[in-house]
Amino acid sequence: MHIIVVYDTAAERNPKILRTCRRYLHHVQRSVFEGQLSPAQFTRFQRDVKDLIDDEYDHVIAYTLPPGAVPQRVTWGQERDAPSDIL
Repeated sequence: MHIIVVYDTAAERNPKILRTCRRYLHHVQRSVFEGQLSPAQFTRFQRDVKDLIDDEYDHVIAYTLPPGAVPQRVTWGQERDAPSDIL
């Protein structure tokens, strides 16, 4: 399935969340990642993220598209390479 993940976490947790997302998905833009994961990989990814975040403060959203669905990306403005810095 195709996954799109966006997150908003406290600054002290950003590097760990960033590294976790990079292990599973492609870095698209600051706190945005996307890619293909199997259901088992998605389950492991969810567990890894939940182990890192503070449920009272952090917010992570994962959009899932069913297998076979072809996501269409439309962008506006200057297209940028994936960020290489760690917040």
